[in-house]
Amino acid sequence: MEPYSTPHSSFQVLDDILARQVVKPFSLNPNKLFITSFAELEGMVVRQVSDSYLITIIYDTLHKVLDALLHNFPENIFWDFDFIVHSLVKLALSAQHKVEILKDFGSKIVLLMAMFGKESEIRFRYVHDFMYGFDWARWVKKKPKQRANSDPFCIHFLDDLLCKGEEILHSIKKNDAKYPQISGTRYRNPFCFSREPQDEYRLLNYLAACEYIPVAAWEWNTVGVWDKPFYQLREDASQKLNIAKKN
Repeated sequence: MEPYSTPHSSFQVLDDILARQVVKPFSLNPNKLFITSFAELEGMVVRQVSDSYLITIIYDTLHKVLDALLHNFPENIFWDFDFIVHSLVKLALSAQHKVEILKDFGSKIVLLMAMFGKESEIRFRYVHDFMYGFDWARWVKKKPKQRANSDPFCIHFLDDLLCKGEEILHSIKKNDAKYPQISGTRYRNPFCFSREPQDEYRLLNYLAACEYIPVAAWEWNTVGVWDKPFYQLREDASQKLNIAKKN
């Protein structure tokens, strides 16, 4: 393996892309306001991965994921990528077919962004539930014996979430009570509290300060927590903060 040297497309390019579209890339880290830059994360990658080709694949994967996120969730508020990058590094170091697995990982996340984002019938406003582990924690709780040791961005979870998205789309097509058809200008909110930007910002910051976030995605090597009632904790917090759902 050749030692890594910074390619023309360094991770700084990702910072530049984000800066052009996001005024303030907020972090949910209770100790800092803004995210760890991709340039800083590149340093973490280089310290652990010596194969220059694998680093290029990690960069390409991140580029595709970031583009998909920005396109499908332009109003997203929190942008921590530390743990996602760590997950890519872990795959690069442990998977038998490293390149194929990395590309598959990126492709599935890009599909998820399109399936749940603003141009889909599902039309969620943020990717927070995915990035910060709320979706993963709920998934683990359904079958804890089989899933308790699953990583928050494991391929099995991504596959199941793609299936869940197809189920939601089918429910929307039938104009289901839980997932009714909505106009193309509205975001879908199946929760009992507001998810308007100012409310989402307050609520998630409060949850982070209370350590009620399943996956601390602002930490490089965090451990996901699934065995807390995160959805109830979020609902209780919304009531405490007087964040009512807006009609």
